[in-house]
Amino acid sequence: MLVALMVRQVAMSGTQAKAEWLGWDGARLSWRVANAKAAAIELRLDGIAFQRYPTAGGPQDYACEFPYSPTGLAELSFSLSVGPTALLTPWRVQHGEAAQPGTSVPAGAVRGLARLAGTPLLPQQPLCALPPVAVVVPIYNSPHCVKRCIESVLRWTPSVQLILIDDASTDARVGEVLAAHAGRSNVLISRNERNRGFTHSVNVGMRLAGGADVVLLNSDTEVGPRWLSALRIAAYAAEDVGTVTAVSDNAGAFSVPELEQHCPVPARWTLVQAQRAVLQQAGLRHPQLPTGNGFCMYIKRVLIARIGPMDEAAFPEGFGEENDFCQRAERAGYRNIIAGHVLVHHERSASFGDARRMRLGEQGMAVLRERYPDYEDKVGATLFGYDRRVLDYRVRRTYADTDGRYLAQAPRPRILVAADAADADVERLVAALDARQECFLLRREGAWVNLYRYATGGALAFERGVTIGSDVAALREIELRLREWLLEYAIESVHARGSAASDGWLSGLAATLDIPTT
Repeated sequence: MLVALMVRQVAMSGTQAKAEWLGWDGARLSWRVANAKAAAIELRLDGIAFQRYPTAGGPQDYACEFPYSPTGLAELSFSLSVGPTALLTPWRVQHGEAAQPGTSVPAGAVRGLARLAGTPLLPQQPLCALPPVAVVVPIYNSPHCVKRCIESVLRWTPSVQLILIDDASTDARVGEVLAAHAGRSNVLISRNERNRGFTHSVNVGMRLAGGADVVLLNSDTEVGPRWLSALRIAAYAAEDVGTVTAVSDNAGAFSVPELEQHCPVPARWTLVQAQRAVLQQAGLRHPQLPTGNGFCMYIKRVLIARIGPMDEAAFPEGFGEENDFCQRAERAGYRNIIAGHVLVHHERSASFGDARRMRLGEQGMAVLRERYPDYEDKVGATLFGYDRRVLDYRVRRTYADTDGRYLAQAPRPRILVAADAADADVERLVAALDARQECFLLRREGAWVNLYRYATGGALAFERGVTIGSDVAALREIELRLREWLLEYAIESVHARGSAASDGWLSGLAATLDIPTT
């Protein structure tokens, strides 16, 4: 195909916009646009927006680097648009292979999102060997939000230590909500005699947690499946990780898929279904930022011991305290990362109100600018970095469900069934489970251990395989692959049958990632 055939002219604002692909070197896409009167053009990948670029009236050249494939697949289909109007015929290329305009990879079968390069990163120790975790929830009024927050934590992590700090709420209904949980052995309730501010409550919770790691969780949030285990796994995938922040439908720079916007979950799904879809599809690259966000932020105890608590003198009412804490963490050699597959609902401003929130934010920012003059530049350089754009793209694509993964059924919990090859009853078991759970099958077949997915209608689709081998090194390789698959496919439970159940081996592997086995 000639270049001229790939260039289309599109009428915009009375002029003819012109665009052309310039090249693809295997990891860098370049193109040119002229006479574009719209404010921005949109680079799309497989029909879904990946990045927006401001336009200029005259000819302007653009380029975008792709260090790894955002879809996890080698085949990439690029297109340009202004709003709903396409500028160019889609160009299909292979990641890692250079191509010239006019040549296009033949269209193959439509495939969905796959594992991102370099993932998953496994925790360096089994979760049971790590420090315990305490969830700290500072509370001030908004009893309806507090109730939903507590109920969601106890639903998805029923045995976690939950520390509730009531900062002298003036709404008596808060006391009623807390009283309903006062008898639980894993719930600790502390009340400030007078209103001391958000940051003081956070520090009280950190002290009450003793030697445990801490998750700071706003009282106007709702968590979902695997939320805490996923945060812990990300935190302990590397020694230099200090904090891990979830993503949200409404948390400023941590909103997905659109930064600084309220991003309601798809209307066709419940909140839990949307959380599960993000868990399964967002990927595990963990973008890095100069800060975290206390709406849902995991903090290692070793970091608290190293740099101390939040600065309640400078940020008594919040809004800047976690930014300051994370900057101190950076200076101590720790990183602050995002767990993009952990979606937490956030009401935002339920306790503060928008006007007060804006005022406190401005005050906190003034302190941060004085202490860390380069802070805003670092945020700008990382907030729009490649890892973060890939995360937003994958959530955007998941919400649109252009791949049809959730077309037949809404997102369901995933179960891994391990059975012997001769187990004839496993088909009936999976058929019974299929309405409630998305099923995967693990079984030994000759010299291989293979992983299959049960598709709609009972079809068995091959996903992964690993050779068995005959020595210790081979066994370790199998264990490594299985742990990676458990994370990659967001498995929430394991059912072992036959020999897989009798020796407890698979159950032990699942337990290292806090995945229950039946």
